Amino acid sequence: MKTVIEERWGTHPDDVKHYDTAQLRKEFLVEKLFEADSVLMTYTHNDRLIIGGALPVKEALKLETADLIRSEYFCERRELGIICIEGEGVVTVDGKDYSMGFKDAVYVGRGSKEVIFKSNDEAKPAKYYFASSPAHKEYPTAQITSSMRRTRDLGVPATSNERLLNQIILSEIVPCCQLQMGMTEIKEGSVWNTMPPHTHSRRMEAYFYFKVPAQQAVCHFMGQPQETRHIFMGNEQAVISPSWSIHSAAGTSNYTFIWAMCGENLDYDDMDTFTADKLR
Repeated sequence: MKTVIEERWGTHPDDVKHYDTAQLRKEFLVEKLFEADSVLMTYTHNDRLIIGGALPVKEALKLETADLIRSEYFCERRELGIICIEGEGVVTVDGKDYSMGFKDAVYVGRGSKEVIFKSNDEAKPAKYYFASSPAHKEYPTAQITSSMRRTRDLGVPATSNERLLNQIILSEIVPCCQLQMGMTEIKEGSVWNTMPPHTHSRRMEAYFYFKVPAQQAVCHFMGQPQETRHIFMGNEQAVISPSWSIHSAAGTSNYTFIWAMCGENLDYDDMDTFTADKLR
């Protein structure tokens, strides 16, 4: 088993105006989240969010702490959201098992001492994407079942942004501190997500793109609304979105992504929207 954590620093929007493609990708793109029998994590100083992936193939994987967060165990001062994106398996939290399949999720409360990822079938291993934020209060660990998820049909075919929004970890669904997570599925024939785009200075966000077909790509748009930039992304890659940045994308095919947010405001609809004609 291997645990790897990478550190990313916060950035100022005036600095980002001067980044070339290579620098944008270095600062904001997380290119690799999965490796067999490993836990890969990225720590961003934007609201101190951690995103990562666990791929247990031949062995169960324990979520280890890292010197970077200086804690006795990973969730000593943190809450954690886990979503299964492929295969079937079991997530064990302090001895309690939670069966996991596609879209199944577990919220892990602060103070949980042991988190273990397992797969049911080595030939079809489970892939777990997770996000974690600091937590100032403990809430119970809970599984979010399909009946608990909230869905919204958004967009229309005429503007190529028809999509299904799955709200999975929200305070209205399961008690949580500041972490929010969900999954958005772009409908066939549509390409745009989060269009029109928005910012929310009270929280940051990370997008994880998956189910991107081979030889296809997602073009993620970021930056201030009047000073946008873009990053081309492949399957199972993530991007860090500071609170001052829009976060939207268009794909060369349909795709799915997981959004994870943390910050001081838990109101999902708290956002400042910018219609496409206002973007530069």
